[in-house]
Amino acid sequence: MTDILVKTIANIKPLDTAAMAQAKARQDTLTKPAGSMGRLEALSVQIAGIQGKSLPQAKQKAVIVMAADHGVAAHGTSAYPQEVTAEMVLNFLHGGAAINVISRQVGARVVIVDMGVAAKLDANPGLISRRIAAGTQDMSRGPAMTAAQAKQALETGIEIVTMEIKKGLDIVATGDMGIGNTTASSAICAVMTGKSVTEVTGRGTGLDDKQLSNKIKIINEAIALNKPEAGKSMEVLAKVGGFEIGGLAGVILGAAASRVPVVIDGFISGAAALIAAGICPQAKDYMIAGHCSVEPGHKILLQHLGLKPLLDLEMRLGEGTGATLAMALAETSVRILGEMATFAEAGVAEKGE
Repeated sequence: MTDILVKTIANIKPLDTAAMAQAKARQDTLTKPAGSMGRLEALSVQIAGIQGKSLPQAKQKAVIVMAADHGVAAHGTSAYPQEVTAEMVLNFLHGGAAINVISRQVGARVVIVDMGVAAKLDANPGLISRRIAAGTQDMSRGPAMTAAQAKQALETGIEIVTMEIKKGLDIVATGDMGIGNTTASSAICAVMTGKSVTEVTGRGTGLDDKQLSNKIKIINEAIALNKPEAGKSMEVLAKVGGFEIGGLAGVILGAAASRVPVVIDGFISGAAALIAAGICPQAKDYMIAGHCSVEPGHKILLQHLGLKPLLDLEMRLGEGTGATLAMALAETSVRILGEMATFAEAGVAEKGE
């Protein structure tokens, strides 16, 4: 591992139990029956432990959307052509995508990063260019990337989230764009969870039965050829991953090292979470599962990580859409904790008085 990764991992500490105890104690004195806000109460306590504050904040929000292409897409594993990756990045920059709409609604800034889009993108003040290569190699013919490129992707994610934290950031969501990235995510999920490729592979952008069968075949070929080992997360990333997946894993690690909660989006972000947790298991405590997508592997990997999604809206878009919606719930949870009156403040009699 490089110095950046080693230092980042060393800075990922256990949650602050004192802050959590104080947050829980306050929750129990608010003007409501204890536990009546359900998972919102537990969420606020988790965020208190992450931030190390008994009254945490979630006002300053960002979604980091990382884009890259995948060489394996040449085998027809996606219903859309590779050109769509670059076209959607332009849509993000113009503010016309679903993630832009949702981010405007919840008050989150959108950070768009080119990790390795195949088509060359023109310079744009709204685009952060950290291009590693013009997409990964075809993982069914060899490793998707070199070990050096995998490290670069992780370090880039750490760099980007650190930059955003310096601007002011209470909570961050992960987002992705990349034609073919459910193929890479399925491969990662199968290897890391031990489930079969068939169990974890879905239709992505809308494959028919024949195309899905081909996708499963290609992923099996990639795993058989590259032989990634579940216990070697960086190797899994290099052999069957994607630049944006590595970048998002770096975002998760970098956020955890700075005590910033990370709301994980769908299947691709989930694959990144598997990589991050494999590199540093402690990072799981800093993760909040935003939603559960309809991709079958997403539910499997969330169970593997021990994460329970906040939302289940049958979404499968990516971009950070589910995570950004869930960020609003995270903000709601900490605002209830901090702004709701206690029984004493409101002059309301507690149970038994």
